[in-house]
Amino acid sequence: MKQLIQGLHEFQTNYFTTHRELFELLSQGQHPRVLFITCSDSRIDPNLITQTKPGEMFIIRNAGNIIPPYGATNGGEGAAVEYAIHALGIEDVIVCGHSHCGAMKGLLKLSKLEEDMPMVYEWLKHAEATRRIIKEHYQSYEGEDLLNVSIQENVLNQLENLRTYPVIQSRLKAGKLQLHAWVYEIESGEVMEYNPVQGQFIPPRTQFARATWITPEQQERIFKGSYNAH
Repeated sequence: MKQLIQGLHEFQTNYFTTHRELFELLSQGQHPRVLFITCSDSRIDPNLITQTKPGEMFIIRNAGNIIPPYGATNGGEGAAVEYAIHALGIEDVIVCGHSHCGAMKGLLKLSKLEEDMPMVYEWLKHAEATRRIIKEHYQSYEGEDLLNVSIQENVLNQLENLRTYPVIQSRLKAGKLQLHAWVYEIESGEVMEYNPVQGQFIPPRTQFARATWITPEQQERIFKGSYNAH
């Protein structure tokens, strides 16, 4: 706590002082253009890895960067998504997973969590589609390779879950929204983005930033080309 209090003091006397105009502007309202959905993991700092300022991203965080399908729960994730798109006019949605994800490790041994962490167990059941894909199509994978492909497939499945929301569907149909799948590697600082044309995760490039997301009906199952052990 002592470190946190010291940090507050440094923020108020240094950063806030030199960015006073920004915070005065933010006090009048927020106008983010990106909805950034990522994990609660303490090693992930969305603003740090994207070098964005306060007010530039609307952020949702939870264990496993999971967005339950529309109607599956009345939790905060769905409400936050609806608000971000409808009220704030968000134009880009990023689901960002990360290496060494504890939630995905838990998903791979889900039954063992039921007794010790029942709430975590129930929450991770919202990623059942990811677990099913891993079980059906990655039986030969193990260790880090299995975890990495689980992380990637989970990010892609959360984009599919987002597509079940009426507000997302309408904006996609109108061409006013883009969906992006990222995976952040903690140890290298590298971010990989899923390219639906190539069917794999590659380094983000400007020319792909506005690429139209290919729907499940337009492509083979994502598992056929999504894993890229770079």
